[in-house]
Amino acid sequence: MPRYELALIVKAMQRPETAALLRRTVETLMERGAVVRGLENLGEKLLPYKISKHNERHSRGGYFLIDFHAAPGIVTGLLDHLERDIDVVRPTVLKNDPEPSNGSCCGSPVASKLKDTVYK
Repeated sequence: MPRYELALIVKAMQRPETAALLRRTVETLMERGAVVRGLENLGEKLLPYKISKHNERHSRGGYFLIDFHAAPGIVTGLLDHLERDIDVVRPTVLKNDPEPSNGSCCGSPVASKLKDTVYK
């Protein structure tokens, strides 16, 4: 299963409501077969511009990152579900590619040989 990162901007709420939203989101991920690896709170900040969502204009939001492994097929359904959640201002899923090994550049043996040739 590939590794993904869910970047969430949620509307500015009190701590219990924010915790309930995060619990709902993580439970939704696990119900769809994802393995949640981590949750990071980046804090509440001013948004770079006002965002209108669900008939509200938001100027502040809470930023969260959720690291998870999941099958590629669930990503579109997950985003559709989060778009309908009235507490979520902006959901974004990014695919985290594994780091290339130190032995070869870009994971390719051809690129490694080319690098050796260039630096001789």
